[in-house]
Amino acid sequence: MQTTSLPYSSLPAERIGQHPAQQLPAAIRIGTVHLVVADLSRSLAFYQDVLGFQLLRRVPAADGQAAGAELGVAGSGQVLVALYEQPGARPVPRRGRLGIYHFAVLLPTRADLGRFLRHAQAQGVHVGSSDHLYSEATYLTDPDGFTVEVYRDRPRSEWRVTDEGEIQSALDPLDVRGVLQAAGDTPWQGLPAGTTIGHLHFYTGSLPEAAAFYHQALGLDIVTWSLPGALFVSAGGYHHHLGLNVWAAGSPAATDEDARLLHWELWLPDAGSRDAAAQRLQQAGYPAAATPEGPMVTDPWGIRLLLRAEA
Repeated sequence: MQTTSLPYSSLPAERIGQHPAQQLPAAIRIGTVHLVVADLSRSLAFYQDVLGFQLLRRVPAADGQAAGAELGVAGSGQVLVALYEQPGARPVPRRGRLGIYHFAVLLPTRADLGRFLRHAQAQGVHVGSSDHLYSEATYLTDPDGFTVEVYRDRPRSEWRVTDEGEIQSALDPLDVRGVLQAAGDTPWQGLPAGTTIGHLHFYTGSLPEAAAFYHQALGLDIVTWSLPGALFVSAGGYHHHLGLNVWAAGSPAATDEDARLLHWELWLPDAGSRDAAAQRLQQAGYPAAATPEGPMVTDPWGIRLLLRAEA
């Protein structure tokens, strides 16, 4: 049966996506992405000089603790990426392995994306790109093989949904000329204020198991389900806070000898909603370990999620 493409705003919020019995609040955000890398200085050169992050703090190795660094944007103390050095850590294989597929840096405007793209081209790095209908995206690979998406969202008024409430997605060519023209004459000065981590995308071993953890237990809505081998989940009607795919099914997960995602943070508006999410996961068979920052839960493929509360 053929579906009808509709403006996103033509459907009420309750008809966007497939909802679990207990939903996460709309006001969630992705927090810090914690990565293990082989060479901290090499990674910092890429994350600062190419991606445009600002170094917020660098910690030398001491007392058995790894050297590390916290990265964000100018004018904000919010840590977007934390790096931990593990000399000799093996790079991410090109085919991928269970765990992180990519993380995505969300810029405020199309002009910001144009300035970033112009800067990246001047740096001589390879940049992939795509138009996803709801966003315009570029893709780069860091020195350890992690894929980093840098993108901007179109206004929700320009998004499309089906009559079943599925947010429509595509892998269309990016209008590179239009994006570069949007930059104007303003030079690139690093990631602008308002930059956030927009989403993460994971390689998983099973979509039903992924849905059981992230949709039914954690409480994210499934908003895109027709892509081959993938589900997109979110809160508040966003196009996706997480992508979940089985494109590397059968591959091993990262080990302690690999460059890897150590954990990622999901911020909820208050302690009540955080604790309720942790309790749902616990009741579904995913135990939450107490940490000073909040409950830490591990998905079926070893991806660790730290639940945090804004207040």
